Amino acid sequence: MAGAVNFIPFSKARLWYKIIVIMLKKYSTGHAELDKQLCELADRLSEPGNAELMRQILTTAVKLYFDKANQADLKLINISLKEIRHAFRTFSPHRGTRKVTIWGSSRIVPNDPVYKMAHEFSKRIVKEGFMVITGGGGGVMEAGNRGAGERGFGVNIELPMEQVPNIYVKGEKLLHFHYFFTRKLIFVKESDATVLFPGGFGTNDEAFEVLTLCQTGKSMPRPVVFIEPKGGTFWKKWMKFVRDEMLNKRFIPKDDFKLFAYVNTVEEAVDYVVQFYRVYHSVRFVGPKLMIRLNKALSEKDVKRLDRKFGDILLEGDICACDATPEEIKDKDRLDLPRLSLKFNKRDYGRLYEMIRDINRL
Repeated sequence: MAGAVNFIPFSKARLWYKIIVIMLKKYSTGHAELDKQLCELADRLSEPGNAELMRQILTTAVKLYFDKANQADLKLINISLKEIRHAFRTFSPHRGTRKVTIWGSSRIVPNDPVYKMAHEFSKRIVKEGFMVITGGGGGVMEAGNRGAGERGFGVNIELPMEQVPNIYVKGEKLLHFHYFFTRKLIFVKESDATVLFPGGFGTNDEAFEVLTLCQTGKSMPRPVVFIEPKGGTFWKKWMKFVRDEMLNKRFIPKDDFKLFAYVNTVEEAVDYVVQFYRVYHSVRFVGPKLMIRLNKALSEKDVKRLDRKFGDILLEGDICACDATPEEIKDKDRLDLPRLSLKFNKRDYGRLYEMIRDINRL
């Protein structure tokens, strides 16, 4: 029968053992027979190793019933989950390719220097092997998709005034979102760099959000670039405000300025993004240790130099070259890459970004 599910057999004893463990862990519906059914369903509909996550997702949906969630709450969860699922399905085939999110005003016209700059940046970064994600509308977004061509995505938002998608993104690479928060999640989750051109409230909202995520370690380290033509004052005045009103009043530490770059040419922006991944590849926390995966191994001398320079961001111990951890081996997570291991304090992310730039210069 088309669409039929192949059921995975398992013993009743094993199933009830799992139910007892689940109820002891307390994330359950609290109804043994219902928890048994959810556990069975999760086992049948999951890839190996994902059954527990699927069970918790299903349990959450059922608990909404017991919570007596109203229609507005159910509608919000329903739309959000469907938007995120569709976005995951769209981006999944392209996750082996690094991507740059481009933000900026929708009101900028094609003869504006900022539009031309966004168009040129997008063309250049695509030539470096990246793909481009924009908000899918006009102005800077249009310029970005125009420059990226077939290698561009549009993550559009439904607004009362109707933001019409630009003509340069279409088909499966054009997504529509009802909520800003799900849209912004995808902007960050599915990209490896952020480049911001001048814009309005939306651009500033996105700028502060991505900086907050970088500052707190809620996103993977990424290059963040503020760009405007030479002689421009938009980001220059913005940075003056950040320095005068945030840094000088001690609302942020001075190392937060290492989380981003300010440039005035396309060449500088492209170089900053590309160089960020020259040697550095990615990070992953394994217990208390931060594993920094590299595109090529560092010499013992270089590792010791990093340890001396950045020992202040460690909780204890040293920065060491190492092999993949058992957890990474179990997950088959980038086993081909050399690594550095350190007990990072999860606080000084500006210094961590500085360390990544040092690694890339080695």
